[in-house]
Amino acid sequence: MFDNRFKDMSIKGDLFGGVTTAIISLPLALAFGVASGAGAEAGLWGAILVGLFAALFGGSTSLISEPTGPMTVIMTAVLTSMMAKYPETGMAMGFTVVIMAGAFQVLLGTLKLGKYITLMPYSVISGFMSGIGVILIILQLSPLLGHSAPAGGVMGTLSALPNTLVNLKFSELFLGLLTLAILFFFPSKYRKYVPAQLVALVAITLLSVIIFDTDSIRRIGEIPAGLPSLVLPHINTEMFMTMVIDALVLGTLGCIDTLLTAVIGDSLTRKVHDSDKELRGQGIANMISGLFGALPGAGATMGTVTNIQVGARSPLSGIIRALMLALVVLIAGSLTEPIPMAVLAGIAVYVGFNILDWSFIQRAHKVSMPGMAVMYGVMLLTVFVDLIVAVGLGVFISNIIIIEQLSRVQARQVKAISDADDNIVPLTDSERGLLDQANGKVLFFYLSGPMIFSVSKAISQQHASIDDYDVMILDLTDVPMIDVTVGLALENAIKDALDVNCEVLLLCPNTKTRQQLEKFRVLDLVPDGNTYAFRYEALQASLKHVEKNNQPVLEC
Repeated sequence: MFDNRFKDMSIKGDLFGGVTTAIISLPLALAFGVASGAGAEAGLWGAILVGLFAALFGGSTSLISEPTGPMTVIMTAVLTSMMAKYPETGMAMGFTVVIMAGAFQVLLGTLKLGKYITLMPYSVISGFMSGIGVILIILQLSPLLGHSAPAGGVMGTLSALPNTLVNLKFSELFLGLLTLAILFFFPSKYRKYVPAQLVALVAITLLSVIIFDTDSIRRIGEIPAGLPSLVLPHINTEMFMTMVIDALVLGTLGCIDTLLTAVIGDSLTRKVHDSDKELRGQGIANMISGLFGALPGAGATMGTVTNIQVGARSPLSGIIRALMLALVVLIAGSLTEPIPMAVLAGIAVYVGFNILDWSFIQRAHKVSMPGMAVMYGVMLLTVFVDLIVAVGLGVFISNIIIIEQLSRVQARQVKAISDADDNIVPLTDSERGLLDQANGKVLFFYLSGPMIFSVSKAISQQHASIDDYDVMILDLTDVPMIDVTVGLALENAIKDALDVNCEVLLLCPNTKTRQQLEKFRVLDLVPDGNTYAFRYEALQASLKHVEKNNQPVLEC
């Protein structure tokens, strides 16, 4: 458990990091707990349990893990759907999904798939993260206007918005707007000493106590003191597939959120995290969190960056942070009682605003129009359709665009020449001299770079007039790999040449490429003795074939 991540431990730095991130986490945990529908205590215990066990079992030195905006959005949808269908067991089913998501993360880490989690186009990542930010903002509109969040998620909130506006509570809207004003306009020079979220939480809560009666606005109420109760896993057979899908979404999002944050942490600490171990640690933490009815979590960017900036150097800071929050829950739970719900809604809206990828949104149209279209498409699908559909379709379309771009580049690496004056093929002077002597009867067919399926059309086009030549030299010297489709295209090229009595010579010194051709049975088509390792030898042999074909026929 205590590995080399603790070797650079700094008691002072880790202590400051733990205390500072605990202060930052407190208002966020309360806000996310209330926003999810599980209650403020679920958010706080999520911050404690996920933070503690991810620090103990994870693979990063300074990562801070806790409930995050994206994870809360998915958890809100899960709990809402489960509670709507099964009011008595829906909550237990929701936290069973958290346990399943954690088990999925452990599985990914055990299978060493961590390095593949973030291998998706940035336009897709930006789109669904921005979409989640929009969802978080929309879901907080009703609480910000003084009402409980309606059922139905985004569409339910938007459809209920006219009625909510008609019956809005100005007192709660006033508190929410004041919260947002502090969060957006709190001077940056003071943010390094105290988080704006904590200032807003304390200041607006005190103001609400002074101005308004206790019962005139909605407040959190007292958080139960003591350890959280065990929530026994509950699986409903009718909802099993839905629970599995929700778990995969929640687990995958947690993996992406965590590993992207870990990469940011690496850039600041100049260290490299163990992505597989980190996923296992996050999975264990989320399984324990779900078992005790607490929100799931992931690596939190703001907490991690702050943790590193104040001097934390080991997971000890994450442990200290969890213990500090535990003390707040166990000893000072009554202090949360007067906190207005509108304040927490304001904090959640601010988090959603910051989740939006403003950097990419501002320059996407300048960088890439297809990338911008993918980003906005994924964002809209995330908000109005489904996260899995959004990401799946976004990755598919992005890959199609990338393949099309690669195809254009790779097609330029398929060249066929018969004139030595053409400099597009890397021939030496002596090799060009031999090609000149062939008088246009030798087709030098040159390929370079990895050959993927998208270049098969270019191969077909280049050897279309093969019947004009006596010899075709197929040069694969600079080809490191060939896929099945290209292998078949080369097979057709060789067959077409042989059908018109054009001699085929093969240059393939690369062992891996040669093995691939053997598997595709392409080498079986090349006549014995027509395989060469050097271009000069192949060109000499081609001249002999040309001379042989052009010898005068003696008449009797």
